Amino acid sequence: MINTLKPLLNDWFLRGMILAVIIASFFPDIGKSGGLLHLDLFINAGVAIVFFLHGMGIPTEQMKAGIRNWRLHIVVQAFTFVVFPLLFILFRFAFGHWLPPMLLLGFFYLCVLPSTITSSVAMTGMARGNVPAAIFNATISSLIGIVATPALVSLMSATTGETLSFGKAVLDIATLLLLPFVIGQLLHPVFGKWFAARKKYTSMADRGIVLLLVFSAFCDSVAAGLWTNYGPSLLVITLIGVSIILAVVLLLTRATARALNFNTEDEIVAVFCGSKKTLAAGVPMAKVLFGSHPGLGLIVLPIMFYHQIQLMVCSALAQRYAKRLEQR
Repeated sequence: MINTLKPLLNDWFLRGMILAVIIASFFPDIGKSGGLLHLDLFINAGVAIVFFLHGMGIPTEQMKAGIRNWRLHIVVQAFTFVVFPLLFILFRFAFGHWLPPMLLLGFFYLCVLPSTITSSVAMTGMARGNVPAAIFNATISSLIGIVATPALVSLMSATTGETLSFGKAVLDIATLLLLPFVIGQLLHPVFGKWFAARKKYTSMADRGIVLLLVFSAFCDSVAAGLWTNYGPSLLVITLIGVSIILAVVLLLTRATARALNFNTEDEIVAVFCGSKKTLAAGVPMAKVLFGSHPGLGLIVLPIMFYHQIQLMVCSALAQRYAKRLEQR
């Protein structure tokens, strides 16, 4: 267990997120909208850069290689955009009356986000699974999410009294997320090798921008009374909630893959791609969908916790899957 957690604990991104939340909690005026750093003026550019880097970093050839396994793709996308929202309905019925409305919206937002690309592919590779299929599913999930996520969020917002224009949300996301992603894909054949050789630095830039978005979101929420109104118990509640959701989805994805007689390599893709949710796209997308909403810190809190828990649990699972080949 210690060996599994050690790489995660040494991850500068995780430490950066914790530091961002701490600084925002004590000095919210620095990063809030209109604050000292005026981060709100750079949010759109930051979001576009994140998705441009995603587009540049995905080899189109590997995506094409995984396209034929349609049964696997249906399972992964169904879990991402159908099963997860259905699980939220059960979650809301069981725990909704105990949660603040914005945190409940955050759990719903978590459930309608697309899968994550980087860690899904990395975990699949570590577990010796079907990497081309993982690349295809994670990428397609991101593209579907550009329409599906704002559509589902707009429906949920209507039931909670919030207002979110679906048409405007899709247009904003298409402009700030899809367009930079497509430009990155178009440039990949020309600059792909150059980009891959500098992946360490582009990854740092990508994660650095996400940290700024997290910091900005929490500054706005702390300034609006996040901790004074709710307190640290909110963190415990969120941690328990995301852990329950992840455990249920991991069990369901594995059971479904085995019921459909998937081979182990495809089962790994179903489990990892079907259970993961993206923080790297989730926080920028939240900034586009909700702007400087005072509850934004609560809305992104579940995906921040889920991201860390899924990395720890899936790292352990990937190591267990990988050992099957050593035991043959």
